[in-house]
Amino acid sequence: MTTDATTSLEDVFHSEVLPALPHSAITLLQMSQNPDSGPADFAKPIEADPGLMGQVLKFVNSSYFGFSREIMSVQQALTLVGTRAITNFALWNAVFSVIPNPKFGPFDLKALWQDSLRRALFARTLGRSISATNSEDLFAGALLQDMAIPLLLKELPTEYEDLVQRRADEGRRLSGLENEMFGWDHADAAAMLAKQWNLPDEFVTLIEQHTHLAELLAGGEAQQGAACVALASLLPSCADESWPERAQFVDGFQQLTGKADAELLQMFSDVDAATAEFAPMLQLPVPKSDLVSYIS
Repeated sequence: MTTDATTSLEDVFHSEVLPALPHSAITLLQMSQNPDSGPADFAKPIEADPGLMGQVLKFVNSSYFGFSREIMSVQQALTLVGTRAITNFALWNAVFSVIPNPKFGPFDLKALWQDSLRRALFARTLGRSISATNSEDLFAGALLQDMAIPLLLKELPTEYEDLVQRRADEGRRLSGLENEMFGWDHADAAAMLAKQWNLPDEFVTLIEQHTHLAELLAGGEAQQGAACVALASLLPSCADESWPERAQFVDGFQQLTGKADAELLQMFSDVDAATAEFAPMLQLPVPKSDLVSYIS
């Protein structure tokens, strides 16, 4: 496909390109927005999907939770671990299963998921540190923020070869380069995919805004949650040796939290530990470079 600055995202992400999310995951996400839904309600779509049910039970019986006895039922798992944690895990599995692995130079899909997991854990940790009310939503928003990138690489390989090279040469954010070339960025693409899947509006907004940190920081308390997701997007990639966004990240962290470098170092240490525990559960390698190494 040939593109220029007037090419619409709809031209690139036509219906044949967009993968379908498993119904069970969509149902769980929609339930998570309903305060009247309890463990028994969440158990139904999970039990109706044998593959998901097996993964959920494996998840809750992992060493991460450390229960002294084996959890045998989905409803018991939901009661003990919480519906949000189970929903996030189901969402991860669903997205991981439907996003294609493009044949694109050195691109590594597992490295993208490593980045997504680490950013999700950071966004949740940061949200909790500032007493955000929607820290689990922040986890999901950060987890999904880059999910459209593999689809874009697959559909527009020539254009993204140039963009990826320019990002490396110029030290600029991918989103800025995308907007120059297309008039939209991968955040817009991911939001479109989220809408196609009928994900909750809160998730769509968090995904769509994650490349607009300055505007979110200026938005005050009402935008603090979205700013956590946007700040997480500036974390170094597992595949990058340098961190060109470091100064912007640290400045944003201080604006959002009012905390010093020592608190950031501790937060990074906590996220590194959580990543090391979560990654094997999701069949991902632990990142070779932890976050602490970038600031210590």
